[in-house]
Amino acid sequence: MKRSLLILMICTLVFSLFSSTQPAMATPGFISGCTSIVVDASVKKGTALACLDKKNTIILQALRGPVVVNVFGSWCAPCQQEIPKFVALYATKKVSIVGVDVEESNMAAGRAFVIKKGITWPILFDANSSTRANFGPGVPVTWFLNSNGHVVYEKIGVIRTQAELNGYVTKYLGIRL
Repeated sequence: MKRSLLILMICTLVFSLFSSTQPAMATPGFISGCTSIVVDASVKKGTALACLDKKNTIILQALRGPVVVNVFGSWCAPCQQEIPKFVALYATKKVSIVGVDVEESNMAAGRAFVIKKGITWPILFDANSSTRANFGPGVPVTWFLNSNGHVVYEKIGVIRTQAELNGYVTKYLGIRL
């Protein structure tokens, strides 16, 4: 009887460790090029950011939407919590996302984070905190830009649920998900 109870407890423990309540592992991402980022080519002045693919530079003020701009750092725990929501949003293929990686120790750390977390959208790299004047000193920050490049909504802090993120996309960008 005791042995049966012990076996049952062990089986329950093992099952709970592998049950669906455990977070899923991210599918590895890749370093996306920035050629898909929509910009106004006539904008020549502003905050220039290198693409994480090391091939392009984009002027922040030239971004045009509709696009979701997510500002994050690999070292930021709340940023890590919201990344799966952006992965799911991007998988809908209904909205563009541009990431801005800030305050990293180096570009390699940002690149490793992108791959580990399953990020597949273009990421800009702020090597020297040049975007602080735009986004503020903390992360995460998410901007929702319209087709003219105007910020129609700025979310400061973590996006907690998929419904919250999807709601912002629908409300501020007019994209039904």
